[in-house]
Amino acid sequence: PLRAAGIGVDIVAGRGPVMDKAVRTRSDIHNLPILDHHVDEVADGIKIILDELTDTQALIGFVGAPFTLASYLIEGGPSKNHEITKALMHSDPETWHALMKRLVPTIINFLDVQIEAGIDAMQLFDSWAGYLNRDDYREYVLPYSTEILEHVAGVVPRIHFGVGTGELLPAMAEAGSEVMGVDYRVRMDEAAERIHAAHGAHALQGNLDPALLFAGDDAVRGAVRSIRDQVATAQSAGHATGHIWNLGHGVLPTTDAEAITRAVAIIHEEG
Repeated sequence: PLRAAGIGVDIVAGRGPVMDKAVRTRSDIHNLPILDHHVDEVADGIKIILDELTDTQALIGFVGAPFTLASYLIEGGPSKNHEITKALMHSDPETWHALMKRLVPTIINFLDVQIEAGIDAMQLFDSWAGYLNRDDYREYVLPYSTEILEHVAGVVPRIHFGVGTGELLPAMAEAGSEVMGVDYRVRMDEAAERIHAAHGAHALQGNLDPALLFAGDDAVRGAVRSIRDQVATAQSAGHATGHIWNLGHGVLPTTDAEAITRAVAIIHEEG
């Protein structure tokens, strides 16, 4: 969405999104472009994919969450500790909130393009929210993720996912999605219990460790059985309403595509 809005960003191999210029002052934020037009390339890509899918397959749209996009902008690219981001958040909250309010319309418009093009569901993906504690997440992030998810309430099913966010799951559930994504660091039954205690039962998505795709079919099968049983426990307790199989984060770049195909087959056999 940042690039679509006209912000200078390059996806650098082995590193990720790198900004032409970091955004750290009120003036930088005031001059930050807002996406206000249709993104033909995204819509065309979605239509190509939809033409290839069967009636039993669904296409999930993807939008970066405001905290993650803000961190990329403030740090100038990926960061190991997000210290500049968190320093701005705490030293100048007004500037932080101004940046988040500036980002939300771009994210919403980018999502609307995908919905109009025909996606079946959407996922709000917060790669870096796991670097925050729960209080900071509630104060500095939750209102903006909630606004985005509320915008598509009743339009498409909503999935909310963050990396390293086991401790944030109760707060993230308050943002309003029907499905909560769980990364590979948290057991599915424990994640469901945390979410249910805070905001009622949700469907779950996750959480096979992507590194297991390098470990062979036996390791994958064992993990699939374990996840299946954890979800069954959560559903029996009334803590989860359903489950979407997925990795507990993205596919690692050096993954053998055939290993993914085999993992899917194992999931169908066991899950």
